Amino acid sequence: MMPYARQLLILVLFLGSFGECRNKHATRERRWTGAVETQKHGTSLAKKPPDVTKSRRLKTEQLLKVDDHDFTMRPAFGGPAIPVGVDVQVESLDSISEVDMDFTMTLYLRHYWKDERLSFTSSTNKSMTFDGRLVKKIWVPDVFFVHSKRSFIHDTTTENIMLRVFPDGHVLYSLRVTVTAACNMDFSRFPLDSQTCSLELESYAYTDEDLMLYWKNGDESLSIDEKISLSQFLIQKFHTTSRLAFYSSTGWYNRLYINFTLRRHIFFFLLQTYFPATLMVMLSWVSFWIDRRAVPARVSLGITTVLTMSTIITGVNASMPRVSYIKAVDIYLWVSFVFVFLSVLEYAAVNYLTTVQERRERKLRDRAVREQSLPCTCGMSHTRTMMLDGTYSEADTNSLAGYTEAPMVHEEVVPEKQEHMVVHLSVSSESTNTKKKGIRALRIMQNTHAIDKYSRMIFPGAYIIFNLIYWSVYC
Repeated sequence: MMPYARQLLILVLFLGSFGECRNKHATRERRWTGAVETQKHGTSLAKKPPDVTKSRRLKTEQLLKVDDHDFTMRPAFGGPAIPVGVDVQVESLDSISEVDMDFTMTLYLRHYWKDERLSFTSSTNKSMTFDGRLVKKIWVPDVFFVHSKRSFIHDTTTENIMLRVFPDGHVLYSLRVTVTAACNMDFSRFPLDSQTCSLELESYAYTDEDLMLYWKNGDESLSIDEKISLSQFLIQKFHTTSRLAFYSSTGWYNRLYINFTLRRHIFFFLLQTYFPATLMVMLSWVSFWIDRRAVPARVSLGITTVLTMSTIITGVNASMPRVSYIKAVDIYLWVSFVFVFLSVLEYAAVNYLTTVQERRERKLRDRAVREQSLPCTCGMSHTRTMMLDGTYSEADTNSLAGYTEAPMVHEEVVPEKQEHMVVHLSVSSESTNTKKKGIRALRIMQNTHAIDKYSRMIFPGAYIIFNLIYWSVYC
């Protein structure tokens, strides 16, 4: 009996402890439920419905039914052309290359279209934003840059692509791209020129019957960063245009144009090209004031100016494309080179004519000496010295020098006594200095050829007239 009584006691104690635990658990549940009910009925604020576009869903509950449609075909396939709006924000105009005849531009390219296959239900009408990973799963316009040489989408730190989908199926597709495109430039007025370049956008596969490209907001579809500046150009105008492009094998396509006009800054070329060329031409004129007998000075000055002009022309053409027409800077530099070269030829003519003239004068002088070389004994038996007071020029003294050149006969040697007259002229020193200065000035004037005199006026006058015509035509 004792073992059965003990087992019965243990069973009663177990049942009592189990009932107490259930009572405590029921009390906790009632407290928690009461607290929730108190919170629901005690507050007066209306809770906002959750935004389904911001909640994470499983693959079977995705809002965008990407896997339920074939996105290899365009929206409304088989129907009318799908309109695709475009707007562009130019971030930077990086470089303009005259040698390669192209430009580099970085821009934000945005596309707008409607694809009902991407529509979803949203009580708040909020859009969903995705990165470039969704772009590979849906249809996007195949826009490319016509006449593009190089282009790429920025991918640091990830691909700069944004896709925004609205509940009604409207899509915004934006990407950041840098493109280098060709620009047909006309350098006939270089460096006083203005260049107009264009960036052209077009669908590669879809003709105007399937896809209609258009500027979303007209001219306002193009926005420019105000901080854009170039070292050699002034940006005058940005504007948009559109037209149809025809290809004989595929048909008509819509093409959009981003046109911009650039005017070149002239101050750089004034300092580097025009002023040095003008100074070289003016330096060549210095030889007209140098003595015509100073052959090394005039020849070295002429050769130096010619070589300097050749260096300037070579430097300008090295930074330019090899075009088949004449540029404005070529006209100025080559005319300046001709002026410098003519100054060298001018001295060659002066030197040749001077040599011919001196040879002719030497022959006339020798002939005159032979005809007038007579002894001056004057038939006098005795030599006498006569002092004539007065002021005489050096030329007068030299004119009497022939009297002393005759041989003097002494009385002891010659049996018959003859008189000789020796005339000494007393020339004052003060008058002699004055006459010498006048003679030097006369010799300097005689050493200047008539061609030099005329060149001093003709060369500067002709160059000034050329500059007036040049700047009035090209400015």
